[in-house]
Amino acid sequence: MASSEKIGFIGLGMMGHGIARNIVDKGYALTFLGRRNRAPAEDLAGRGGREVASAAEVAAGSTIVFICVTGSREVEAVVRGPDGLKGALKPGSIVVDCSTSDPVSTTALAAELAADGIDFADAPLSRTPKEAWEGTLDTMVGASDEVFARLKPVLDTWAGKIVHIGATGDGHRMKLLNNFVSLGYAAIYAEALALARKVGISPQRFDAVISGGRMDCPFYQTFRRFTLEGDREAHKFTVANAFKDLRYLESMADAAGMVNPLGNATKNAFAVAHAAGADTDYVPMLPLHIGRLNGVDLSPEGRASDPAA
Repeated sequence: MASSEKIGFIGLGMMGHGIARNIVDKGYALTFLGRRNRAPAEDLAGRGGREVASAAEVAAGSTIVFICVTGSREVEAVVRGPDGLKGALKPGSIVVDCSTSDPVSTTALAAELAADGIDFADAPLSRTPKEAWEGTLDTMVGASDEVFARLKPVLDTWAGKIVHIGATGDGHRMKLLNNFVSLGYAAIYAEALALARKVGISPQRFDAVISGGRMDCPFYQTFRRFTLEGDREAHKFTVANAFKDLRYLESMADAAGMVNPLGNATKNAFAVAHAAGADTDYVPMLPLHIGRLNGVDLSPEGRASDPAA
């Protein structure tokens, strides 16, 4: 472990808390920004982390600062805002954005900080809060070879699979592609379940074919667990974040001059749930909203009145 590194952390949400916990538990000095939800801050303080009141204070006490927030707007505020990182970072520091962000914003921030002698890397995440707590997340990293080599020992504290994708911005580009694949499956599952129910095939019978077959996968199982078992926490990734990521994907495709009809179709499936006020629902609940649009009830409670069950 490069024990001379002092780690800063901003964003103690469902993923960030587990990441920060692994960093401090595995021996790194940790300075973190607290939040209104006091439980993560109190937990980290009890493990030896040091809480401060502003991003600037995090920067002043750190050589590497991780940001794990919702998206580019929040990252930009952390870096550029009042008491933000930018004015307090020392030359030679590294800022690492673990959020799912817009690559256009990422590369702009990297260029801005480079003028002050500060490196900016992107290391967005895959998997769930469970793996964050266990230290087995996947991450796809955009950074120079030199910066990646310096970050790798810290990433090893919380990630089980680390892929160096390329230069700064490439991690976020790959993350959007990864989420396009997963959320595209989500849109297909939701529409297939709704159509099945519309033509008289129950979710149970649909699942009897898919589960254990060639089309089964762990992601499908999260939809099964909600629709058939009522497990609301089968995959704790919100509709709001999914819709945001698909808008970023659309922006990336537009910038590349790419026609992406499937990306837009996937985005519109989540737009249905967003328009219904379901931003805090999780992704496996998408079939509820596609079902309602088509006059069928795919709620776990609705199964009791399903004559085909």
